Amino acid sequence: MSDKKHIVCPHCAAVNRIPSTRLGDKPKCGKCKKSLFTGHPIELTDQNFAKFIANSDLPVVVDFWAEWCGPCKMMAPAFAEASAKLEPNVILAKLNTEVAQQTAAQFGIRSIPSIIMFKNGKEVSRQAGALNTQQIIQWAQSNY
Repeated sequence: MSDKKHIVCPHCAAVNRIPSTRLGDKPKCGKCKKSLFTGHPIELTDQNFAKFIANSDLPVVVDFWAEWCGPCKMMAPAFAEASAKLEPNVILAKLNTEVAQQTAAQFGIRSIPSIIMFKNGKEVSRQAGALNTQQIIQWAQSNY
């Protein structure tokens, strides 16, 4: 029997069960038929954060950022590039702390940008400060 991973669709939020051996085959959502891996960070909100974190069997790295934050804007292209390189082993997502204040407060975000890795719905690692693409990839790989 094949090991299956639960993957939350970034388009419709349906939870999909995908065989681990097929993660690299560009799997599509069973509900909306769109790609489960987009090569771009997923936009999270207070409303969808818990579902994505709790229902993903893959590690999820969330970039907590704000529109007014210069280092956040500088890191955004590197985070997007890292997303394309880390999929399908790690899912990258972004959460705007100005819009999703409840979630930012829940995780005690004091400095931005901050990235947090979640596994099995739990925080396993945290890093504050802007990183380049290679640093994001190395940090993520050292924590999953």
